[in-house]
Amino acid sequence: MRKLLRIIDLINTYFGRVAAVSSVLQVTVVFMDVVLRYAFKKTIVFTQELEWHIFGFLFLMGAGYTLLQDAHVRVDIFYQNMSRKQKAWVNLLGTLFFLIPGCILVIDTSWKFTVNAFLAMEGSPNPGGIPYRFLLKGCIPLGFLLLLLQGISMGIREFLVIIGKDTSDEREKHK
Repeated sequence: MRKLLRIIDLINTYFGRVAAVSSVLQVTVVFMDVVLRYAFKKTIVFTQELEWHIFGFLFLMGAGYTLLQDAHVRVDIFYQNMSRKQKAWVNLLGTLFFLIPGCILVIDTSWKFTVNAFLAMEGSPNPGGIPYRFLLKGCIPLGFLLLLLQGISMGIREFLVIIGKDTSDEREKHK
């Protein structure tokens, strides 16, 4: 079981690093677009579409890694004062009743949409736009699969905390 947790964590660590590199690309493309727009009064559809394609990729590929790092946004009004075991219960129940079903729902509903985009080799409808929009659409089920895997890993870890077999030292290796 611990080997499975390590594999899931390593997969999401890899994709987290890919997302980190894409954030540098995102900043570069946005900077280039701003310079073109304000210094040269020129807009390029490809560049504008590339901005949101990279953002979508970054968000989807980095979500599992963000969960691995426990860096998702949440309101900690009550959670921060809970014991480790109480937090484990909250995390386990949230994973079982919200995260896993939500990921499965998105994967299920986006799968056909993604396959159709690939079969049609869907591109931008805009002249000068990105011709490979289907690649971004392929990131939707992949990103939610990565998040689902990390949710399963988190759920197992939280269950281990509840039964007294904490594995937090192993998760620290991926920070």
